[in-house]
Amino acid sequence: MKLLVLGANGQVGWELQRALAPLGEVHAWDRTAGDLSQPEALAAAVRTLAPAVIVNAAAYTAVDKAEGEAALAHTVNAEAPARLANEARALGAPLLHYSTDYVFDGSGSTPRDEDAPAGPLSVYGRTKLAGEDAIRASGCRHLIFRTSWVYAARGGNFAKTMLRLAAEREQLRVVNDQWGAPTGAELLADATAHALRTLLAQPTLGGTYHLCAAGATNWADYARFVVDTARAQGRTLACQSVDGIPTSAYPTPAQRPLNSRLDCRRFEQAFGLRLPAWEMGVQRLLAEIN
Repeated sequence: MKLLVLGANGQVGWELQRALAPLGEVHAWDRTAGDLSQPEALAAAVRTLAPAVIVNAAAYTAVDKAEGEAALAHTVNAEAPARLANEARALGAPLLHYSTDYVFDGSGSTPRDEDAPAGPLSVYGRTKLAGEDAIRASGCRHLIFRTSWVYAARGGNFAKTMLRLAAEREQLRVVNDQWGAPTGAELLADATAHALRTLLAQPTLGGTYHLCAAGATNWADYARFVVDTARAQGRTLACQSVDGIPTSAYPTPAQRPLNSRLDCRRFEQAFGLRLPAWEMGVQRLLAEIN
């Protein structure tokens, strides 16, 4: 069975190559092989390969930059997934696509389930929602996984940035009114492999699901956890305090949702998995990069 992974050099795409290998022959495409900014050429390449499964881990993810590059963000996040969905339908192949908590407006404090009304605040969020809608409208067999606060040992991430700053500064100031669940790319990839295998046996399980680590935190508490855990693991850090600040004190071009809590019970029930606490993955990350 041929499986196509788009975005192979990204955090999730890199882990997918490992996690999906037991399922079949993985074709890992980076931007040179599968450029989502060129949807027609991408569709033609997919048609030629004729994979049995398509996994799209590529996206335009520069949230602030998207405010000034709305057309490009829409091409990559909406038009390209629409073309992939059409090719998947023609091939009879399931399409797995990753989306984001940014499709919601971030109001309130309770976790949102898959049926909650969308209300994106940014160009990035609007284009990701448009991509979701196009996939659902295509009629292809699909899984859409909305996730949040993704990190990996590969590449840059919040934890690595906090470690670098904590080594240099005695005080860190970090936003404390945005809430979500830090989610490891490794967890996403492993859960994806299990879900795909299950979907191939039970096609009725297709649809939209929330998939992230269990629990919730804010960025400031996340930073404190990183600093405390790294210090317990033997790192010498200059940081003496992590002070929380409101989002209003750290303005950005794109507005972020304050509440990115996602209710993942539907995923757990459908696929028979229990998602681990976010702390477990971050502890493992810090041990790996120590």
